[in-house]
Amino acid sequence: MHYRKQDQSALLVHMYRKEEKAQILAENFELPFDGKLSEENRWVMMSKLIPWKEFEEEYASIFSEEMGAPAKSFRMALGALIIKEKLGISDRETVEQIKENPYLQYFIGISSYSNDTPFDASMLVHFRQRIGVELINKVNQQMVKKMLEETSSNLAVEKKKKKMK
Repeated sequence: MHYRKQDQSALLVHMYRKEEKAQILAENFELPFDGKLSEENRWVMMSKLIPWKEFEEEYASIFSEEMGAPAKSFRMALGALIIKEKLGISDRETVEQIKENPYLQYFIGISSYSNDTPFDASMLVHFRQRIGVELINKVNQQMVKKMLEETSSNLAVEKKKKKMK
């Protein structure tokens, strides 16, 4: 490293070597997880804590069985709202993030990656209207209960391992 004096202050001089390789094509970009989602990803782990099926019936009860266009699933609706709040982003940005991220697509219940938007950003308004505070509180209570159960189960396993040593 060399220092160059300029205006009585030392500036660190760095070397830069221009990269000769051309930009790779998107389809040649290698994914680190061999096309599989990592079980350690925060969205995968959180998805396991949410009792999606338990509240699907309650969510479905607000819709007509005979009339209207089919609504998005409870998992998609609640998942999108959780993503929006957790990331602190706008409705439009939420949809863009979901479109670009396979973990977020998994989180909202999509079974395989798609580069299409799963719904229009305006749907988040409907999701907020349909999933009230009371339902969100019930989901949160169940998540906390599940987390506590898993934590106590993990502690029991650790305690058992220590006794075996």
